[in-house]
This record gives sequence, C-alpha cells and structure tokens, in this order.
Amino acid sequence: MKLKIVTIFCGLSMLLYNCKGEVDNTMKLITVEEMQTLSKRDGVQLVDIRTPSEFSEGYIVNAQNMDYWSPDFDKRIETLDKSKPIIIYCKSGGRSAKCAVQLKDKGFVEIYDLKGGISEWKLQGMPIEK
Repeated sequence: MKLKIVTIFCGLSMLLYNCKGEVDNTMKLITVEEMQTLSKRDGVQLVDIRTPSEFSEGYIVNAQNMDYWSPDFDKRIETLDKSKPIIIYCKSGGRSAKCAVQLKDKGFVEIYDLKGGISEWKLQGMPIEK
C-alpha cells in the first residue's frame, strides 16, 4: 500500500513539475565579469535604478539614472526599447531584483540584473564615474 502511495505521489510530482512549461530565459542574474562582456554589445541599455543622490556619488560608465522609488518610474522605463537588452543595477541587488520582474511584466525580452549591484562592482575595483 505504501509503495502504491509513493508511486502515485512521485508520478503527480513529475507531472506537475513538467507542467510549468519552458524555462524562462528573460531574466538573468549576472556577475561583474559577465556585465563587462554584455555591456559591449550593440544596443545594450544600462540603467542605474538608485536615487539621484546615490547616483551622484558614482555610477557605472554609460548608465542612465531612473530612480526606482520615483512616482514616474513606470513611465520612465516605458521610454526604453523593450526589444533591446537591458542591464539594471542598484546598490546591492534588492531593488534591481524587483525591477527585473516589473520589466518582464512590461514585455522586456532580455533583462540582466547585476549581482551585488554597484557595491560588488566597486568591491572588484571596477571604474566609477562621478
């Protein structure tokens, strides 16, 4: 009897697991090294989602600032090209993780989130603009 229950449970688990569909490759958490490679691609949009105050303390070269906490954040991200790759970062990764989900929901097709944010970028001795 126990073997029958275990077999049914395993079968149902496998069925439910396979019903999730395709793997979602829309969003990817990337390392500093991966970001360096990706940022060299044509058309990549680099977005710093920290506050303007944080941004003024230093940012990654070619980043545009769009404050995640700003009331017009949704409008501002709509100005970006959804068909082109976008790399987002914040201070340490919390805001950018939430932002990645929002971008996916808005139809962006290639979203990269810098693991550890600008804090990790600085820790690895990468250049900052002021």
